[in-house]
Amino acid sequence: MNRDFLEQNGIDVAQGLELLGDMDMYNETVLDFLEEQKTRIPALKEYEEKGDCENYAILAHAMKSDSKYLGLTKLIEIAYTHELKGKEKDIAYIHDNFVAFMEEANRVGNVLQEYINA
Repeated sequence: MNRDFLEQNGIDVAQGLELLGDMDMYNETVLDFLEEQKTRIPALKEYEEKGDCENYAILAHAMKSDSKYLGLTKLIEIAYTHELKGKEKDIAYIHDNFVAFMEEANRVGNVLQEYINA
């Protein structure tokens, strides 16, 4: 597994290591994150489609928090904004920006999966 690969793809591994301590724990957290994404992304889509802002905000918050442990800085920012917009019940913002949120979530998911598979 190549830490440089992560950093070249915009992931702040040092931030994650500050919180997790070492690469073994970081790698374990990557696996947990990838597993969570399998259910979290479809659930976010469902809540977005239904306009369920309360549950949407809860899942966006969870994604933001989990992203902090891995140094996924861009996803942290996007998820935080979506969390706030969910709490504000700003469904128009959520609808208008959902694709960009999922694109970044999928991008980092693919990077992390490639990192784990290397």
